[in-house]
Amino acid sequence: VIAAHAEGGQVCVQAFFYRAGSNYGNRAYYPAHTKDAELADVLAAFLAQFYSERLPPRLVLVDRLPSDALLLTEALTVKAGHKVELRQPKRGGLRDLVEIASRNAREALARRLADHASQARLLEQLAERFDLETVPKRIEVYDNSHIQGSNAVGAFIVAGPEGLDKKQYRTFTIKAPETGSGDDYGMMREVLGRRFLLLMKEDPERQSGTWPDLVLIDGGAGQLAAALAVLDDHGIDGVALIGVAKGPDRDAGRERFFRTGHEPVMLDHRDPVLYLMQRWRDEAHRFAITRHRGKRAKAIGQSVLDGVAGIGGKRKKALLNHFGSARDVAAASLDDLEQVPGINKAVARAIHDHFHEGG
Repeated sequence: VIAAHAEGGQVCVQAFFYRAGSNYGNRAYYPAHTKDAELADVLAAFLAQFYSERLPPRLVLVDRLPSDALLLTEALTVKAGHKVELRQPKRGGLRDLVEIASRNAREALARRLADHASQARLLEQLAERFDLETVPKRIEVYDNSHIQGSNAVGAFIVAGPEGLDKKQYRTFTIKAPETGSGDDYGMMREVLGRRFLLLMKEDPERQSGTWPDLVLIDGGAGQLAAALAVLDDHGIDGVALIGVAKGPDRDAGRERFFRTGHEPVMLDHRDPVLYLMQRWRDEAHRFAITRHRGKRAKAIGQSVLDGVAGIGGKRKKALLNHFGSARDVAAASLDDLEQVPGINKAVARAIHDHFHEGG
């Protein structure tokens, strides 16, 4: 059961799923590029995409017939391998189901528009707090994650008038050897440099909406100066920079905000703009550390033991459980290796010879 509602230049499509008379739940969808489109056209495009990824049922109830309904019905029938009917019920129980979907579409879109209006007001307030020339439409928030320089990852998240845009999040594996020791300044310079070089290459005229109006970085005056130097080196202007320094003892609510040419400021702990920026910072940190952990786990899984003939997953696990690390396995004597459960003398000899060149 599918219904669409348009308001404020946006469209919500509600899809309810019924099988054998039972409701299996519903979901709201918000198609893009619908500002000036007719709802019948939006519904036709939605149905075509929606059922390109799933098997069409025999009956699809809609609150209005989509454009080219006959052609769409034929396409869905071919895709399903059975007859598919698109029906706009006018009365009875089926009409009641469509009314429920329509009401949900209206209510979901109203909530979304209210959220966007609130978000837009917060961005206006942010621009006022920090004396920005324009209200930012795309904000990129950067964070780095590493443990003693290992498996270093730089990342940014994207926010705007519609909230967080998770499809736009990106990570960077730190490549420069001079940043391998966990140099946070160097990591930030590399990530920003690579990010803006790519933007200059892919969208030099800044027409695609992928250029940020505002960049938030984790750090104070030093980090801000380094970030500004990156933009200056590439001749980039029109991008506002704000450094977010943690408060004493990392106390949330006591952050200081740095901008070039301005004195550092602290926002009132009840200021909704502060809460918004804390959410962005925390989300960037969460995203960066999640990607770092994944990278680290992958690296740990690629042990030096993988190169030893006859060592599979079970034996590698037994060795690591017994010795604690691959380094200790490599340094172990032949007698010690033979004490490991599941490691016979031949395998112990193969391991020992692998790390001791047969000595």
